[in-house]
Amino acid sequence: MDFRRRRVQFILFAIGLIALSMTAEKCRELVGQEAASKSGQFTFLNCFDMSSGTLACAVKEGVKLYFYNIRSIHVEKARNVAIEKALHEALVNGMPAKEAAKEVQRAGEKAAKLASRQAKRIIGPIVAAGWDFFEALYFGGTLTEGFLRGSGTMVGAYSGGYVGEQRFGRFGYLVGSTLGNWVGARVGLMVYDVVNGTVEAARRSAGLSSGNQICKL
Repeated sequence: MDFRRRRVQFILFAIGLIALSMTAEKCRELVGQEAASKSGQFTFLNCFDMSSGTLACAVKEGVKLYFYNIRSIHVEKARNVAIEKALHEALVNGMPAKEAAKEVQRAGEKAAKLASRQAKRIIGPIVAAGWDFFEALYFGGTLTEGFLRGSGTMVGAYSGGYVGEQRFGRFGYLVGSTLGNWVGARVGLMVYDVVNGTVEAARRSAGLSSGNQICKL
């Protein structure tokens, strides 16, 4: 039942993403190349051009993974310290081995959750969002484009990291954060183009309406 629900959620998410992508493409055509999002021109395929695109992607992903790894190491260190402390207390109190093992395991899990909650899984996403924000400005985008792309990056990296960690642990967190970051950035850009296209359509509609009124007068 749980698997079926997740599959339905994934299908709905994919349909929504495709619909948003098609709408964004139409809006980009409506507003023209100059007013459309700029940073979206740099795609995942540019990472394989064996030139500046490859270098930019390597540096970008390296920085993000570095901070993701810092967070993972912080959580692991907190778990180990808690386990050592709990084990020492169990030995001092003469606790039975089986009970001591359970107590140590509980202490480690509690410390890991606390450390994770304190870190908020936000170090990497913040760095990624800041990077994408300035990347959008570098490509000639507006502040709004940079903000929406950065926001999408942060939400995607945070969500992807959380889901990946729940399923596959530390490795899942690193991979999920990276994939979520890329998807979130694309969604942010598509939202920007849709909003931009909607405003342009409303402006043209208002201009047409005003023209009709002038003709009637």
